[in-house]
Amino acid sequence: MKILHTADWHVGKVLKNQPRIEEQKVVLRDLVRIANEEDVDLVIVAGDLFETAAPGPQAQGLVMRTLMNLRAEGRHVVVLAGNHDNQNLVNDVYRPVLGALGMHVIGTPKAPNNGGTTTLTTRSGEQAVVAALPFLSHRIAVRAAEALLHAPSQHNQDYANRVRAIIGMLCEGFTGDTVNLVTTHATLLGGRWGGGERSVQSLLGYEVPPDTFPVSTHYAALGHLHRYQQIDGPCPIAYSGSPIALDFGEEDNQSMAVIVQATPDSRATIRPVPLTGGRKLTTLRGTLDEVVAAGEEAGDAFLRVILKQKASAGLADMVREKLPNTLDVKIDENFQAKAQTGALKSRIGRTPTDLFADFLSEKEIDDPRLGAMFAELLDESTGSR
Repeated sequence: MKILHTADWHVGKVLKNQPRIEEQKVVLRDLVRIANEEDVDLVIVAGDLFETAAPGPQAQGLVMRTLMNLRAEGRHVVVLAGNHDNQNLVNDVYRPVLGALGMHVIGTPKAPNNGGTTTLTTRSGEQAVVAALPFLSHRIAVRAAEALLHAPSQHNQDYANRVRAIIGMLCEGFTGDTVNLVTTHATLLGGRWGGGERSVQSLLGYEVPPDTFPVSTHYAALGHLHRYQQIDGPCPIAYSGSPIALDFGEEDNQSMAVIVQATPDSRATIRPVPLTGGRKLTTLRGTLDEVVAAGEEAGDAFLRVILKQKASAGLADMVREKLPNTLDVKIDENFQAKAQTGALKSRIGRTPTDLFADFLSEKEIDDPRLGAMFAELLDESTGSR
């Protein structure tokens, strides 16, 4: 059985006022191409279809078209909601609509007999059992444990234990003659951050250990961390990562889809396949002249520029004029104005021009033009300097 694992599309992402939808159209077409060329039997999308809980029509249209294209040729498609998704939207709108097209959509935690565990028969007659758990907040984890485990949830039971108990219940249908799969949107201990995840939902008690998955699992397909990586555990475990670099913290990530091959009596093999279509994100550091020279070699990459010089009027505009792909301009912290720690200078007997000069000095802004402009404006407004 051949499986395509992907996650963390974040369709509708905007980075520093730059929409990413055109890149996402290209990279998701490439994902469909891989599904076709690899002739996969099953596609797993492990959460975060959208960037926000209120995706716009263009984002929803792209996700819907991509899922339908992945479903073509009789493939099975399993889709989870992640922490960025509106789980009720996924459950109440996408689940019935896409379910009518033969897809398996899980927006909120489900009991095994209500979609939490699904038995699928591929075109070649092979069977897979898929245990699927969407992202659980702490609050939802308590409610899910109470509803699905049919036992009072103890307040001192931690998040990881609840997740373990729910996944254990969902995996009770695993057998020796099926390919047994788990998919969830979660943070595993030992996982490396991609750089753009919501930290509050990656730490603060949200981590679960790899042995949460039973040894009878042939493969665990994870979403939430944006970097492709395999995790050591009782079974093969991997994050597919995001198909495009979503933030400058992810500029070194390689965009991948994961091809998994498994049989009931063999350990799954994992093969990452590069995805194309996303523009590189690149950080340039140096003086204005240095970053402009480096930027000319950066191609169509979106740029974050960190200048190693003092601020001056119009500096960011000069960067953007020379490097139109620049999305963010900052001053290196070593060149930023330092908070004044000494005694404040008396203002008695000092002119506005002197005070403005002090202000520029305190902010470490070395630009004589500003002092001259201030003096001119003061002269025009008051007739005196």
